[in-house]
Amino acid sequence: MAELDTSSGGGKKGGKVRSKKASTKVDLTAMVDLAFLLITFFMLTTTLNKPIAMDIAKPDKDDKSDARLELRASQTMTILLGKNNKVAWYMGEAGKSAPTVQSFSEVRKSILENKQKVQAASGKSIVMVIKPTSGATYKNFVDIMDELAITGIKSAPAIDDVNITDAEVTFLKQQKLL
Repeated sequence: MAELDTSSGGGKKGGKVRSKKASTKVDLTAMVDLAFLLITFFMLTTTLNKPIAMDIAKPDKDDKSDARLELRASQTMTILLGKNNKVAWYMGEAGKSAPTVQSFSEVRKSILENKQKVQAASGKSIVMVIKPTSGATYKNFVDIMDELAITGIKSAPAIDDVNITDAEVTFLKQQKLL
């Protein structure tokens, strides 16, 4: 006699009967759509950081009038931007006081000291004149503007890359900053 194979569940009596399980797949299409809608919503409603601009004053080349702003030498700090990430600064008039050569990491202390001296002596704020030279880079200019913002210089610095005096050029060449 032939025996009946009951191991596959195909037997009739006494065998195990297996039922088919339902599919466990989940349709994620709706969730993906919702995720993209949320991402789009948050991208459109989020405000990004707005760039902060610093005011600068530059002499007008076309101005032929004799009306010039007179500055007190005791209130004026001139910073010459040289090469190799160095600056030379002096208080007062060009050629009358010897410039001090410093790196960008040291110039903040000098700006703060001169700002306090001018405030104590005259009660007025310091006037900054920045003179970028041919040896300076754009990064140097941005760095010095950052230093002025950090030290709390409120007035717009005067940027003058045209009127660099002969005394300033001579000093920069002697110091190998030009």
